[in-house]
Amino acid sequence: MQSDDHRTTGTRVTAAAGVAALYLAASYVGGVAYFLVALDFPNVTEPLDKIALFTRHLIGLQIAHLAIHVVFGFALTVLAWGLHERVRAGAPGLMRVATSVALVWGGLLVAVGMATNAGMETVVALAVDDPDRAVTVWLAVDAITTGLGGGNGEILGGLWTLLVSVAAWRARAIPVALSAVGAVAGAAGVASALPGATVLIAPFALLQIVWFVGVGIVLLRAPHAAQSDAAPRQAGAA
Repeated sequence: MQSDDHRTTGTRVTAAAGVAALYLAASYVGGVAYFLVALDFPNVTEPLDKIALFTRHLIGLQIAHLAIHVVFGFALTVLAWGLHERVRAGAPGLMRVATSVALVWGGLLVAVGMATNAGMETVVALAVDDPDRAVTVWLAVDAITTGLGGGNGEILGGLWTLLVSVAAWRARAIPVALSAVGAVAGAAGVASALPGATVLIAPFALLQIVWFVGVGIVLLRAPHAAQSDAAPRQAGAA
């Protein structure tokens, strides 16, 4: 009975992780569509122009940052825990490190989203009477949130993806091709933190979208496959 209950709980956790993985992929795509296509945000480079953009689209921007940072951070935690449960029997040490990195990354993303939303609201209010002060405040907020959010290199996201992919390959917990995609994405993310290598953030993000979709489908189709395979491997090792 206890074994059945444990199996049911594990299945639910892994299925929730699958949904979370698909959300993470959708969040990436939605963020690109909103910031790059709808707002053309990368081409708004002057601080006063950015603050004017915040004034016109404040509510939409706050909702977007909630989706791509705050909710993303919590969904990442769900996915990290589900993958931990699925893979840990085959690579316990790697998964302990990987899950710890994911929790740090998720926490920072939540903090970045909340700080960005508070910062935008503050500078919009300040800009009414003191545009210069609003610019100074935004430059400080932007520097902090960019640094914490991976804008100068996706070392946390890359390291987690790389470690999980290597662990999953060792445990045969997900298809080998999917592990390879994750490993390449993770390596690109880690390398993007090197000076002058932020160009690698784009391939990291694109590959991670593919990895998230693949992992989500695998977890939803076979939520307890790894747990059922883990016992024979452990018994054989004993």
